[in-house]
Amino acid sequence: MFRKILIANRGEIACRVIDTARKLGVGTVAVWSDADRGARHVALADEAVHIGGPAPRESYLRGDAIIRAALETGAQAIHPGYGFLSENPDFVDAVTAAGLVFIGPSAAAIRKMGLKDAAKVLMERAGVPVVPGYHGADQDSAHLARQADGIGYPVLIKAVAGGGGKGMRLVESPADFAAALASAQGEAATAFGNSAVLIEKFVPKPRHIEVQVFGDGIRAVHLFERDCSLQRRHQKVIEEAPAPGMTRAMRAAMGAAAVRAAEAIGYSGAGTIEFIVDGSDGLRPDRFWFMEMNTRLQVEHPVTEAITGIDLVEWQLRVASGENLPLRQEDLHITGHAFEARLYAEDVPAGFLPATGTLAHLRFPDTARIETGVRAGDTISPWYDPMIAKVVTHGATRAIALRALETALAETEVAGSVTNVDFLIALTRHEGFGRGEVDTGLIGRDLDDLIRAAEPDPRARALAVLGLAGLDDPMVRGGITLWQPLRRTIAWQGGDAVLEVLGPGAARVTLDGRTHEIGYEGGRWWVDGSPRRSRIVTHAAGTSVFGGRSLTLVPLDPLARGGAEVGGGLTLSPMPGLVKAVFVTAGQEVASGDRLAILEAMKMEHTLTAARDGRVAEVLARAGDQVEAGAPLIRLEDEDG
Repeated sequence: MFRKILIANRGEIACRVIDTARKLGVGTVAVWSDADRGARHVALADEAVHIGGPAPRESYLRGDAIIRAALETGAQAIHPGYGFLSENPDFVDAVTAAGLVFIGPSAAAIRKMGLKDAAKVLMERAGVPVVPGYHGADQDSAHLARQADGIGYPVLIKAVAGGGGKGMRLVESPADFAAALASAQGEAATAFGNSAVLIEKFVPKPRHIEVQVFGDGIRAVHLFERDCSLQRRHQKVIEEAPAPGMTRAMRAAMGAAAVRAAEAIGYSGAGTIEFIVDGSDGLRPDRFWFMEMNTRLQVEHPVTEAITGIDLVEWQLRVASGENLPLRQEDLHITGHAFEARLYAEDVPAGFLPATGTLAHLRFPDTARIETGVRAGDTISPWYDPMIAKVVTHGATRAIALRALETALAETEVAGSVTNVDFLIALTRHEGFGRGEVDTGLIGRDLDDLIRAAEPDPRARALAVLGLAGLDDPMVRGGITLWQPLRRTIAWQGGDAVLEVLGPGAARVTLDGRTHEIGYEGGRWWVDGSPRRSRIVTHAAGTSVFGGRSLTLVPLDPLARGGAEVGGGLTLSPMPGLVKAVFVTAGQEVASGDRLAILEAMKMEHTLTAARDGRVAEVLARAGDQVEAGAPLIRLEDEDG
């Protein structure tokens, strides 16, 4: 076994590898970019090396800097994680040439599976079923159109070097082929530097089922299948293992095909054989076809670990250090069912746009396995994938595991950035998905229902008002305590409310034309005579109420006053954000309430205004500046000067 390894990655996968390495007594070296100086993976590793700027091309894609860091720290091997350089055969060659071990397959194996057209030819030779299509080198548009006619419409145009849905087009009729081809080729050239495409028969009710394989360069085994059909724009959202509706015959056929694929290229390490399955008539052994091989660990590997009890990262380290496969095929078994949901910082109603922000509050339930690379206080960087965590549950049956996932998501608490948690909860409650009736088109068909925003819970809003008033922690304060004034108006962005404290442990909140009686008794909040499983959390971004569908209220007062003002008339940024505009210059006279600047934060624009009359002494920020909470923006001259 290695004494020390370097992890050429970041985020949750770097943390995941560190966890297993520590269990095996293996030292770890992290690498970090300027954007990741204080990241969780840096804090967890035994050593950490700075490798460049925030952009991936300046850091995590710099193979030379990563190899140099490994050599300088005495690491014996490099674990690539997934993404970045994990499937780059030139990097593998460079690692090997430096006298280090690449924890993964050989460069030759990666190259054989790197281009989809060549991989499918290789798989056909190995006896692995392949979707009917054209995978040839002739890229003449007329020739490709004839091939599509021969395959029969509808067809899929796919970039041979593609991934993530880029360079992919569905064509329903010959009349649409030319335009779709030009579009796919242009996107492929931009994304991958390779405009070549292949043509495949489109499967009408497709399911995406993949098989986890593991090899030692000679033998390979499979660790059963995962169903990744729940997708949005070809991006996986929730994965599960085993696949719902899987039969013994189908599993045996898919597993055998996956093992043949791995052994055909002398595969070593963890890999995944992805199949497209026609689910229109159940799962049948003659209705699955090879799509591609991912020559690395997959994001969704925890569901396989949950049902097999195998630590795949441990296997990676053991096999890379020279051991044979730890188990034989007959030693591997499935126990129960598992789900993984990908929790992202993204604005679902706005079209799943990636979001940023500082995680003012972050708390996960202890009933689920959580894979994360962030902590409370960390910033979701615009430079990388905005994943916050993977939430993984396991149960004796599919129904139990799915209900556990729904509960775990409902108990996940995130504040400081918008997330897709409500969308994920809606998916767990989807009736068809609950029955196992899943295919890659499910989300697209039912998207409007899945993203429809629920009406804000007025009782939860009433509880949030308590948080804005500083009465959010009854365990510390001994209940709702009497304070002055007895009656107060609480304002936040988008509304206000009247709060009355009735005595110890009792308050009344009036908002939106309704009055709510609130108390705290028996360790829980009571609203209008009913107990609620709610938590009120006050943080830098405002006050959030968690329990079921979460909500956050952002106080209005600091923003209306232009942020916090300290001696000398200094206006501070009330929260982290982007300065969108500055309306004043040094020497300018301003009156109380005049606009000073606009701050964009939490996907909203906030106008900062002058707290008093005066003259601008200094403008300390410019449009385009990214500022932290408390950063000085504008200073007025002293009132006595």
